Amino acid sequence: MDAPELHPDLEPISFLLGRWEGAGVVGYPTMESANFGQEIVFGHTGKPFLTYRSRTWLLDEKGEKVRPLATETGYWRAQPNRRVEVLLAHPTGIVEIYLGEVVFHKIELRTDMVARTASAKEYTAGHRLYGLVNGNLMYAFDMAAVGQPLRSHASAELKKVADFVPED
Repeated sequence: MDAPELHPDLEPISFLLGRWEGAGVVGYPTMESANFGQEIVFGHTGKPFLTYRSRTWLLDEKGEKVRPLATETGYWRAQPNRRVEVLLAHPTGIVEIYLGEVVFHKIELRTDMVARTASAKEYTAGHRLYGLVNGNLMYAFDMAAVGQPLRSHASAELKKVADFVPED
């Protein structure tokens, strides 16, 4: 399938487009640190937003997949003056809205709103930093959850493995 034409509003965040794969480290005061693998896919439909899908899995000491971890899906909406809005949904009962700014190939996001179902664990805030470094997508994620203040939770380095993934 041919890629639709990229909406001009997406130019500041177009460096995210494609399928990215890599590994990182996850930890929090309420859990033991571990290595994880990740795939992130940013796509577009020609409209003024990027589609987003992320999935992670626990890695053993040899780097082999052990079991699935977190997954999230959503949309990245470019705004005037290099601003961005990100809407994320998690199957664990959490929905987040992030607001942020794009500076060259760096995007910094902070939660504007967090909603959760009655069965979801306590999660109150997030801060994400994404950047293109030497052609790789690097990110760090801080969160405030389960009675803890905002602190480091996950970081990863991902390599681009495909430029465009068509949306169904």
